[in-house]
Formats: sequence, structure tokens, C-alpha cells
Amino acid sequence: MADALARRDWDLVIDARTEPDLTRSAGELDALGSGAVTSIAGDITDLHHLAALTAAARETGRLDLLVNNASILGQSPQPNLDIYPIDVLRDLIEVNLIGPLRLIQTTLPLLRETGGVVVNITSDAAVEGYEGWGGYGSSKAGLEQMSRVLAAEEPALRVYWFDPGDMNTRMHQEAFPDEDISDRPVPEDRVPGLLALVDRRYPSGRYTASELLVSA
Repeated sequence: MADALARRDWDLVIDARTEPDLTRSAGELDALGSGAVTSIAGDITDLHHLAALTAAARETGRLDLLVNNASILGQSPQPNLDIYPIDVLRDLIEVNLIGPLRLIQTTLPLLRETGGVVVNITSDAAVEGYEGWGGYGSSKAGLEQMSRVLAAEEPALRVYWFDPGDMNTRMHQEAFPDEDISDRPVPEDRVPGLLALVDRRYPSGRYTASELLVSA
């Protein structure tokens, strides 16, 4: 998504927990377009990091789009709820729900100025009862309900909770360590669906990559 926006000459503020990966990505993005690229390494649960991201967005002059993609899987293989470690569940809620909400809270004044777009990345585990996915699924279900309420409270914004479906990612491989996931779509294949949300400003709501790619 950042690649696609860089090619459109957007000013970008990006983050990641791992600084070497982030620095490499920022250099690649900077070469794609004329927009400025600001990279800030850190963790979504760190209030200082959230403040730095918000300050960087403010320095660009406007905030049109916020994408909450930060997420953790929890324990793998996924344990059933009868033995699910409560400390792991707390970490999941902190990263997958509270972190995005805090970033939304700090950036809302900027988003209100532009009538901006919020995209919260979710999962089918939020709406399906997959055995062993009670922890991760609960955290994503919370993210979806938070998004739903935010959309009701901020009607001037567009708030989307976007399910990209199965993808060939590091997290997906961690969830299924013994499986070959090379046949799954790469994240780049989902970008047209995300761009459709930004460009067409559909009504706030839950969208899947499969339905948006049909109309993209």
C-alpha cells in the first residue's frame, strides 16, 4: 500500500518495530515518487512512539489516511481457550486493539480537518469461530466493534475495517508453521482493493479484499 501511494506522490509516515527493515523500505519508497517519506521505528504500544507518529503527520500539513496494520499473532500453534495464557491475551488486546485506538485518538484532530479515511486491518478470525483462534480472533473482533462505533461517532470520516484474506506473510507462516503457504496471494495483490476504498470513499463498514477486487 505504501508503494502504491508513493507512486502517487503522497507524503508518507511509516513505522515498523524493526529499524533495519524500516530503513530499507523507506529508501525504496523514497525512490518511487516525489512525496516525502518519514520513517519512525517503534512499537504501537509505546505512547512516545504514537506521539512521534502524530507529530510527523502534523508536519506534513494534513492527514488524509490512517492505516492501522500493526498486529501480533500470539502463541503459535494457537492454543484452545481452556488453556489460553491470559498474559498472552493481554498482549494481543494491547497491540491489536488498544494500540490502534490510541493512534486514532491522537490523530483524530488531523483527520477531522480533512474528512479523512481510517483503515483498520482485520481478519476473518474476527467473525468466524475457528478452533484455536480465540485469542487473536477476540482481539480482532474488538477492533471491528471499535471501528463500527467510531464510524457512528465520526460520520464525517470514512472508517473501514478491511479483511485482506489469507496472504503469504510472515505472520501467516507463523500461524501455520508446518504448512507450505507459497500458494497464497502476496500482499501486493490486495492493494487494488485498499486503493478502491481510498479512491471511491465507500460508506464506512467492513470490506473484504475479494469483494473489492471484483469492483476495483
